[in-house]
Amino acid sequence: MEKIAVVILNWNGVKLLEQFLPSVIQFSPEATVYVADNASTDESVAFIKNNFPTVKILQNKTNQGFAGGYNDALQHIDAEIYALVNSDIEVTENWLKPILETFDTESETAIIQPKILDFKRKNYFEYAGAGGGFIDQFGYPFCRGRIFDTLEKDNGQYNDKCEIFWASGACFFIRSAVYKELKGFDQDFFAHQEEIDLCWRAINKGYTIKYNSESKVYHVGGATLQQANPQKTYLNFRNSLLMLTKNLPQDSLLKVLIIRLVLDSIAGIRYIIGGQFTHCWAIIRAHFSFYRLFLRNYKKREKKQVETYFKTKSIVYGYYVKSGTVFADVI
Repeated sequence: MEKIAVVILNWNGVKLLEQFLPSVIQFSPEATVYVADNASTDESVAFIKNNFPTVKILQNKTNQGFAGGYNDALQHIDAEIYALVNSDIEVTENWLKPILETFDTESETAIIQPKILDFKRKNYFEYAGAGGGFIDQFGYPFCRGRIFDTLEKDNGQYNDKCEIFWASGACFFIRSAVYKELKGFDQDFFAHQEEIDLCWRAINKGYTIKYNSESKVYHVGGATLQQANPQKTYLNFRNSLLMLTKNLPQDSLLKVLIIRLVLDSIAGIRYIIGGQFTHCWAIIRAHFSFYRLFLRNYKKREKKQVETYFKTKSIVYGYYVKSGTVFADVI
């Protein structure tokens, strides 16, 4: 068994591989580097074979998104730790060392995220993960360094190691034994928030999620679906509701879902006021898809859900009513 496998999920990303794969190879001497190709129709596979012969290629037969793509590929990799890395990530020297040290010294830690900064503005945190992820009691995710669309400058305020609620799928380290115990990502999600769901299920099993700023990467972001894409809105709203259905304690599930559906409707109205009609329609589609998938996902619930400690009751209230724009303002 290998100690650590760096696995890059790729779909039609030959330009991204050309730009970012060299840094992964150069700065990952401790690891075997894999590219899991999600049925690309471009020249990705041929490009890797011709230019990076040390990289191992796993070819998925169909594109099943982030969740299914990794589930398909990882069953063929025998490693103690999986490092799941987006194709638009630039890694830095010695990025793996502090992660491996944490896994070696903390047996209860199952998942780790590094500091994630913006590739385009390298002194700012990046949207997908920033300085570690949390959610409020209604299932809205936020990060140290990123509250909704407001990003903080990196002034060393999150140079630490701490327990978090979720780790970003852009650069996501997990013990393979835990990944298998949890049966991987939920393929109903396809893409977006499946990593939060996996982390929540790990917490319900008694595991710990950590952030370690001693490891640092830069993320382009939006390489697959841009923030302004209505399909991203659809997946985020739907998957968040599915995640709540699966993981909230039974006594709070119905109340939270009702409040959340109302808050989503308010978000839809804001989109209409802003002239973003396709995003409002995306929320409506997300709700109907949630209703259709509700029973199937309710049956996925574990026998016991732990009482989860939320950093804030409502990030919507903290951001839009209290005008909090940084992590310290809203917790």
